[in-house]
Amino acid sequence: MSSYPLPPWRPESLEARLPFLRRRNLLTAATRAFFTARGYTEVETPYAVAAPGEEVHLATFATERIGTDGMRHPLRLHTSPEFAMKRLLVAGAGPIFQLARVWRNGEGSARHAAEFTMLEWYRPVATLDDLIEETTAFLRAVLSPLVTSQGITTSLAAVERLTLAEAFARDVGADLLATAGDAPALAAAAGERLREGEDWEDLFFRLILGRIEPKLGQRHPTFLTHWPAAQAALARRDPADHRVAERFELFLCGMELANAFVELTDAEEQRGRFMADRARRHALYGGPDWPLDEDFLAALAHGMPPAAGIALGFDRLAMIAAGADRIDQVQWLPSPPDPD
Repeated sequence: MSSYPLPPWRPESLEARLPFLRRRNLLTAATRAFFTARGYTEVETPYAVAAPGEEVHLATFATERIGTDGMRHPLRLHTSPEFAMKRLLVAGAGPIFQLARVWRNGEGSARHAAEFTMLEWYRPVATLDDLIEETTAFLRAVLSPLVTSQGITTSLAAVERLTLAEAFARDVGADLLATAGDAPALAAAAGERLREGEDWEDLFFRLILGRIEPKLGQRHPTFLTHWPAAQAALARRDPADHRVAERFELFLCGMELANAFVELTDAEEQRGRFMADRARRHALYGGPDWPLDEDFLAALAHGMPPAAGIALGFDRLAMIAAGADRIDQVQWLPSPPDPD
């Protein structure tokens, strides 16, 4: 929802956004130059898909395709181009990136929009360390050494790396992995009372949001790594510790900016995780569903190369690059407000 008092098509409204939008355009050009110089190919994939994914907490937009025979085929606007881009990895596309429009229903705030741009890139054979190194290089290539957004100034001169277990020990006082799946044990270790109906995952995210995230991405960018395996449905388990998955989230100027995985390539394990996420989504939200993405699973079974990939909120990156405080300041035509 736009925070501007005037419609975004009013000249005064565009004039207020224009400095931020010009910086966004420079950021877009610099992003393409960075990845092209590193041997990546820019790709485009469909936005309307039969299966938008199995994310438990993401709501989608429904649409349909009418065939030439008049038959109607239900589709969803994707929440990420991830599945499509992984199909291209199977096909042999090599390192790829995309600036894709994505849709997530029910979202709207100073940092959220229901329709926004996602930068995703995938690199075959890359490790988690490789991806952290490349992401750091990307930030330094497209941003100023000091960046400010929403009142927080962050230096790119150094980065912080922190495992989630280390963050829980430091900021919560709990052994995350020893209490995994045991809500009463985690609550006791954290000095919290379980709320009515609260399970381990609910408490886990409450502690992250309340005690951990406010300290991340402040002085320097923070890479929060090695999430519990249950919280990384598309990531490979760490070969050194199967309790955690090779996943990181990136925080900059106090904002979550990106989510990255060393990708799971085992089709049967991926099917099992999809089914578990689907069951949890049904239990929490019910509602209409879509077919399981059998084509994606078939692609994995055919043989996806080892790879690491990352999804980065480009509008948030533009906020940081331009010094903006709201996401609608960096959108050429912000989404219209909800009707009264």
